[in-house]
Amino acid sequence: MSSWRSMVVRIGERCLEYGNGNHMDPEAHIETCCGILWRELDQFGDDVLLLLMQCAEELPHKSPFYATLVGLLNLEDEDFGRKVVEETHAKLQDYLDTENCNKLRILMRFLTVLMCSNVILPGALIEVFETLLSSAATTVDEEGGNPAWQARADFYIFCILASLPWGGLELLERVPEELDRIMAGIEAYLSIRKHIVEPAYFAFDTNEQREDNTDVGLDFLEDLWKRIQSLSDNGWKIDSVPRPHLAFEARLVTGKSYDFGPVTCPEQPVPPSTISDVTAGRQRQEAELKYPQRIRRLQLFPLSKTEEELQPIDRFVVEEYLLDVLLYMNGCRKECPVYMVGLPVSFRYEYLMAETIFTQLFLLPRPPFKIIYYTVVIIDLCKALPGAFPAVVAGAVRALFDKVGELDMECRTRFVHWFAHHLSNFQFIWPWNEWTHVLDLPKWSPQRVFAQEVLEKEVRLSYWDKIKESLETSPELGELLPPKGGICFKYSGESQGEQYEAELAFSAELSSMVKEKKLAREIYPWVEEKIILVHGHKVAIEVVVQTLLHIGSKSFTHLVTVLERYGYVLSKLASDESNQILVISEVAKLWQNSAQMTAIAIDRMMGYRIISNIAIVSWVFSPANIEQFHTSDRLWEVLRNAVSKTYNRISDLRKGVASAEKSVQNAIESFTKVQADLESAEALAEEVDTEELQSEATNKVKRLKAQAEKLKEEESSAQESLEAKDALLSRALQENEALLFVLYKNFTDVLMKHLLDDLIDKPIDGPGPDQGDSMTVDKEPSAMDADDDDERRNQRFAKSNGLHAEEQEWCRVTLGQIRALTRQYAAEIWPHIEKLDAEVFTGDVHPSIVRAVYDGLRRPFSQFEGDSLMEKI
Repeated sequence: MSSWRSMVVRIGERCLEYGNGNHMDPEAHIETCCGILWRELDQFGDDVLLLLMQCAEELPHKSPFYATLVGLLNLEDEDFGRKVVEETHAKLQDYLDTENCNKLRILMRFLTVLMCSNVILPGALIEVFETLLSSAATTVDEEGGNPAWQARADFYIFCILASLPWGGLELLERVPEELDRIMAGIEAYLSIRKHIVEPAYFAFDTNEQREDNTDVGLDFLEDLWKRIQSLSDNGWKIDSVPRPHLAFEARLVTGKSYDFGPVTCPEQPVPPSTISDVTAGRQRQEAELKYPQRIRRLQLFPLSKTEEELQPIDRFVVEEYLLDVLLYMNGCRKECPVYMVGLPVSFRYEYLMAETIFTQLFLLPRPPFKIIYYTVVIIDLCKALPGAFPAVVAGAVRALFDKVGELDMECRTRFVHWFAHHLSNFQFIWPWNEWTHVLDLPKWSPQRVFAQEVLEKEVRLSYWDKIKESLETSPELGELLPPKGGICFKYSGESQGEQYEAELAFSAELSSMVKEKKLAREIYPWVEEKIILVHGHKVAIEVVVQTLLHIGSKSFTHLVTVLERYGYVLSKLASDESNQILVISEVAKLWQNSAQMTAIAIDRMMGYRIISNIAIVSWVFSPANIEQFHTSDRLWEVLRNAVSKTYNRISDLRKGVASAEKSVQNAIESFTKVQADLESAEALAEEVDTEELQSEATNKVKRLKAQAEKLKEEESSAQESLEAKDALLSRALQENEALLFVLYKNFTDVLMKHLLDDLIDKPIDGPGPDQGDSMTVDKEPSAMDADDDDERRNQRFAKSNGLHAEEQEWCRVTLGQIRALTRQYAAEIWPHIEKLDAEVFTGDVHPSIVRAVYDGLRRPFSQFEGDSLMEKI
């Protein structure tokens, strides 16, 4: 990177480019960088413009510095300033048209700070605000709009409000009446929009956490509006936003300001011809996918830790900084923590940073990035701030553990995976003695199950003895470790009678045939003749599955090899759903000591089409398994893998169809062009009068005819490929519909057998009301506190019947899982919801089941009356 490029990127940082001193002077940085860029404008003007725009978009926490830099360069070269404004306008319009939320939000901020640096007129910024405000108000209007697309309208208002901390003071000074008009318009919009609280999309199930933040009852937009109002009452003065342009104000006011020009918002989608909760719900789902909510705050620490001595708006600004860094630095592992700890604020924010990261980790329906990204960020921050951040993370873990019984089931799974991975990077060190009390809790207790699942995931990431050694301070927790050892091969024990001896002989003979590398088509006739005809299909499945998977148990590669070579034999045995269930049962028995290998083997078998997703669902909901729903994640992992693989296949097929359609279109266009050239060449050949020209024209016609024939063949081939892929997609969608029916029917059947109307106890293991503000990192519980906690815990269990409490937890877990699956795959479920309503969610289904599904779909729940179990729990 050349020196001037490096200085632009590193402006406002402590770095070698600016002397690497302990005292950072942003104004000096801007002055130095401006002098160097001015000299480069003649030769590299377009490159400077491109880099400045890229930095403004991808380093948005430094946008005030880049806007000031543009303002100073505008003093020397008005043409450059005009180009920046034109480029910003073109990009803003493009992001509106393409519905690029992140780019649009950030460019609105850059536009605001350009106004602060006198590059654009304040009236031009107000005009952009009014355009967005008008579009939002029109969208939520019940008569002339389409309220199902409120997500887009809310996002437009969010863009306006999110820009005001960076330019509210300048607007107040220069166009106060216009600013008041914008504020009044936003207030009017908030009065007509629908208040949004979606309990299924918060990490915690408790009503307290559902309401979020410090203001009970406010949704995300109302909360931001309240913070902006507080900022307005404070005269728009804010400490967390740098204002480098003030140091150059006397010079900047002499520069030329540009009009920005109008922008247009996309036309609002046409409302459905038939208005119903289904049609409106499908449109709302589409809107939420395009304009997702960026954050749902997760309060892990007392406000004294995260917002002490801060204005309400400061929290929002720091969250914006952190989320922007996470967004644009996701491919730069070394740079991400550096930027996160070097934000342009004057106060400490370790607790707020931890809450923001965990908020993204637990964001529903899915986080912006994979969980491993947040794991890496937290690890790197612990290394970057060794004296502060590890203790903050530990405090967050303790806070989450205290309320794990109230944590959404999907978030609980993420918590388990993150925590195990995190500990694996710190030698699995954790004060487990703090959690030894879980051994006194029932096996289904959320805290006990959480500790058990974390240890199981740790074993996956290391090995059993290593994890056992990490529990040396509390060896009694070894009881929660998974069994040590490998597979439970049925034919490796002592003789159990004549039938066992016969099966053992078959297993040995089959092993010998595999070692001799017999082909699958040679093995199956032997299985059919020797085992099926004599002992039955069930015995054949037991012998073959146990033996083949035992051979493939040495490693994942061995397993894949066995399934590839002898999948034919397994497929012939698993010819229908009942036999497939038997195959899955044998896999689970063989790998009963390893949840990981059970999940992998079943997943691979589904991938090779040996077993179906419907068979997996039926096995998960078999009577022998449903009583384990609340004591382990083992079965839910298998179910999640099956559903995920189904939808991943549909996604791949859709991409294949789209690619094939593009190929057909390209082939048609190429053929049409060549056909036109051929007709022109033929007409020209008839007109030429010399022999030489006639020969050239004839050759050209022959060449174009050959090319046209070839392109016609390619078009036919592409069309056949498209038809084949369309057929595969249609079949996959039919299978998906069948899967949804079986899945929800099984959920409904098992829940109806367990749901009781009087399950109204509060969650087990949750902190009492007096524990709400005690989630601190540096406060260790005293012996007296521990005794009090144990006494309260024992009193809770003594007050309720054990079976009753266990039924309650089973229902909570199962309802949480159906809600999580519905939420994650809502876009695929909506097309089938009317059939599900007619065949599954009928009037005799318990309201709690319907409520869990409807919440996951963001669908209004009005068909059933009375409180549901989810509300009671």
